[in-house]
Amino acid sequence: MSQPSVVAAPQPTQPLNWKRFFSLDNRYIAPMFITCILIAGHLSFGILESYKKTGIAIVASIVTELILGRIFTGKWPNIASAYITGISVGILVRSPAFWPYLLCSVISIMSKYVLRVKGRHIWNPSNFGISVLLFLAPAAVAGLSIQWGNYLLPMIVVWILGSITIARLHRFHITGTYVACFIAFAFLRSFLTGNPWQSEIAPLTGPMYQLFIFFMITDPKTTVRTTRWQCIVVAIVALVETVLRLEQVVYAPFYALFIVGPVALLIEMWLDSRKTVAVRVAT
Repeated sequence: MSQPSVVAAPQPTQPLNWKRFFSLDNRYIAPMFITCILIAGHLSFGILESYKKTGIAIVASIVTELILGRIFTGKWPNIASAYITGISVGILVRSPAFWPYLLCSVISIMSKYVLRVKGRHIWNPSNFGISVLLFLAPAAVAGLSIQWGNYLLPMIVVWILGSITIARLHRFHITGTYVACFIAFAFLRSFLTGNPWQSEIAPLTGPMYQLFIFFMITDPKTTVRTTRWQCIVVAIVALVETVLRLEQVVYAPFYALFIVGPVALLIEMWLDSRKTVAVRVAT
C-alpha cells in the first residue's frame, strides 16, 4: 500500500525589506541612481557624446576591474563600482576620439589597485582618471559643461533621488556640507569678481555636479572615517575649489578633490599609526 504523499506547505512570501534595499549592503543602489542621472540628462539635453563612447568606457572599466581584481585578490570582484566609474567617464569626458574613454576608464580602475597605501586606495577612481586626462591631454579631452538650464524638472528629480539615496547611506552630511559651502563661497566669488551670484551658483544645477556631489565626494572607500572630519574635509575641498576658480581653473572641483582627498586620508592613516604605536608602548 503506497504511502500518502506529503505536500509541502507553501512558504509565506517575505516582504521586501526596504531598509535593507537602501542600505550599504545593496551595492546596486548607486549604479541605479547614476543610470537615472544619465537617462534624465541625456533625454533632456543630450549629455552623452555618443552611446558607443559611453559603452566603451563602461566595458573597459568592468573588464579592467575583473582582470585586476582576479590578479590582485584571487577573486572575481563585484562590478558595481566599476560600472559607476565607467558611466561617470562616459558622462563627464568630452572628446572627438574614442581612445580617451577607453584610457580614462582603464587608468581610473588601475588607480584602485596600483596607487595604494597600507592596502587602501586613496583617490576616487573616476576623479583620478578624469583629472589626469584633463591635465595631461587638454587638447584632446574636455569635461562636461552642460547645465540643466531653465528646466527644473530633471534637476529636481535627480536631487530628490540622490538625497534619499545618500541619506539612507548615512552620507548626506557630506553632500549637504559641500553644497552649503559652495553656495557661501559663490557669494564670496561674486563679491570678489563682480560676477552675478546666480552665475556663480549655477554650476550646481549641472549633471557634472550631480555626479560630483553624490558619488565622488561621498565615496566610502576614499573618505575619512568620522562624520566631523568628513564635513571638514569636504569644506576644504569647496575652499580649494573656490581658490582654483578665482585663478580661472576650468575643472576646479575635480582638481580640488584630487588634491585634498588623498591628503586627508594620508593624515588620518598617519594619526592612526601614531595611536597604534602609543598603545603598544603603553602596554
